[in-house]
Amino acid sequence: MERRPIHPQGPTFSRIIAGAWRWHNVSQETVERLALVALEEGITSFDHADIYGDHGNEIVFGKTLIKNPSLRNKIELITKCDIRFPSAQRPATRIKHYDTSKAHLVWSVENSLKNFHTDRLDLLLIHRPDPLLDPHEVGEAFEQLKKEGKVLHFGVSNFTTGQFRMLQKHLPFPLVTNQIEISLSRIEPLFNGDLDLMLEMGISPMAWSPLAGGQLDVDERTMFSLAGKYHASYTQMAIAWLLRHPSKIFPVIGTTQPERIREIAKSINIQLERQDWFEMLRWVMGKDLP
Repeated sequence: MERRPIHPQGPTFSRIIAGAWRWHNVSQETVERLALVALEEGITSFDHADIYGDHGNEIVFGKTLIKNPSLRNKIELITKCDIRFPSAQRPATRIKHYDTSKAHLVWSVENSLKNFHTDRLDLLLIHRPDPLLDPHEVGEAFEQLKKEGKVLHFGVSNFTTGQFRMLQKHLPFPLVTNQIEISLSRIEPLFNGDLDLMLEMGISPMAWSPLAGGQLDVDERTMFSLAGKYHASYTQMAIAWLLRHPSKIFPVIGTTQPERIREIAKSINIQLERQDWFEMLRWVMGKDLP
């Protein structure tokens, strides 16, 4: 598996990242199996969020780290925060909202560290843009967490280009990524400036839902022909299509099946020809390029 920096001043991650969003639906043993199979395939980076699994996924993964104490230094931990919603786990929250206050960001990190049984996060992302985000307050939180060694790098998720630039302007160190939704079923970032900004700033984006949540709407004839040419599955072709982009996208794959991790990991070996990439773009657009 290829490993590369996600930013010139940022961390080095496996080019394909294991996402833990769905891992609340499986047993503790399965979570451990998923983590170990990912490592066997060279996938060393794991994407979480404090809210996944009704605030439980980090805890489950933390138990895996306790059981396998050597694992922590072989992996990169990514997590996200700022979404708050009513839950038995958070009785004080009465309405879904976002919270990028300094107090909440610091508390969230300290809680995630406790959940994971670790002393640092490799990357912290603001999960959703907060209309009440105060960049000075976020900057203070980030500086404190970095100074204390609790978070090594920072980024955002689902931010527009304007929101990304605004926050970056108020930070003394770089935001190393923007995790956005992009797949063959959501190609808007190719044209709305999201990926252009990443290229401009030398940053690699992370792609959530790179397979459209398993609901990828494909042109069977085109995919069958191209998949046969590359001796690949539809899934592998869809991931390879993202990997081909010059911004060096890092797809975040979410699966509860170890065999799917093995399948998707092989996508890294597919080198799509330019015309084949555009053929796939054409069938999702439903028309020729202008």
